[in-house]
Amino acid sequence: MNERIRFIAYYLEEQETFSHLCEEFGISRKTGYKWIERYEESSVEGLKNRSTAPHTHPNQVSKEIVEKLLAVRRKHPRWGPKKLIAVVQRENPRWLLPVPSTVGDILRKRGLAKAKKRRRVSSPYGERLSEYERPNDLWCADFKGHFATGEDRCHPLTITDGFSRYLLTCHAQRRSYYNQTRKTFERAFREYGLPLTIRTDNGPPFSTLAPGGLSLLSIWWIKLGIRPERIMPGRPDQNGQHERMHSTLKSETAKPPSTSLRAQQRAFDRFQLEYNEQRPHESLGQKVPDSFYEKSPRCYPKNITDPQYPAHFKLERAYPNGVISFQRTQWYLSGCLRGELLGVEEINDDRWKVYFGPIVLGVLDLRNSKKRRNRYFSHLIRHDGEITHDNRRKR
Repeated sequence: MNERIRFIAYYLEEQETFSHLCEEFGISRKTGYKWIERYEESSVEGLKNRSTAPHTHPNQVSKEIVEKLLAVRRKHPRWGPKKLIAVVQRENPRWLLPVPSTVGDILRKRGLAKAKKRRRVSSPYGERLSEYERPNDLWCADFKGHFATGEDRCHPLTITDGFSRYLLTCHAQRRSYYNQTRKTFERAFREYGLPLTIRTDNGPPFSTLAPGGLSLLSIWWIKLGIRPERIMPGRPDQNGQHERMHSTLKSETAKPPSTSLRAQQRAFDRFQLEYNEQRPHESLGQKVPDSFYEKSPRCYPKNITDPQYPAHFKLERAYPNGVISFQRTQWYLSGCLRGELLGVEEINDDRWKVYFGPIVLGVLDLRNSKKRRNRYFSHLIRHDGEITHDNRRKR
């Protein structure tokens, strides 16, 4: 810029020929005349660099497409470019729509979107969890973080199908206690049938510190033929698709929250309908979950029976205090297992593995308990992946 101003100043002084002046500044006569013409048109402002972008482009997005994209965006202000493209393409299959990055630029130019900050994430956990190939192979369940409404705190319990991403339940509970949670699951089982596996985190009421992490809720699932599965502590990424749904749920229904639980439940119901039948999902090829989900052929039973065990297992029923009597020794398991039927499988001499349904609770080591069989309970404790006895609890 400074060199251009000096060139114009020397030109106005008329002390040298134009050819010599251009040669001294290292430019052609054509370039020199260009800067003189711009200076005469716009003074010093004309010497600044101008954009070289063409005024028109053969692949420019038409005004009609832009207006349609913006209309869908205004109706759903939290939908991204890929979802907008999927919806507009579904309504206008013959249109040639722009790529997501172009749609993002259109939204940003009109102040409808902001560039997200990139966050560094850790690599995924290497342990294999249950795989699923069809609907109801795996359900994911969790409590979204509670928040205050006008009259009480709301604890949203959500259940999704892992294969289809179908949102089965989004229920506004007052508390995250066992009784309320069981009623919500019971309604889901009656409406959609039974899954094979339910994946949760390690918090109550899904899990406790009892052997095998069992809780009253997971014991009920096992008796229904459902295997409980828990992610590793502090690893919500192992249930990532469900956590991602929670982020969308919060943005759409709880910012701000409703004035009552009933109003909040109505907001959840509207979100559930849109999420399942209208909102395209990238993981489903921009289709809706309702086009993939179908109810389970396993119906909710009228009568709940004890778990079934192989013929070579020995069966023991826990006392009301959570204790089983095996080989003339009493072993304390957990209060949540009171009255339940357990299976005991021999590993080798005086060592037996205890099961509740498919879940291994631990190992009974009879060799270390024979001397105290008439004086103490043997309390099962977890140690290096197994469960052994602890004779500190008196009868």
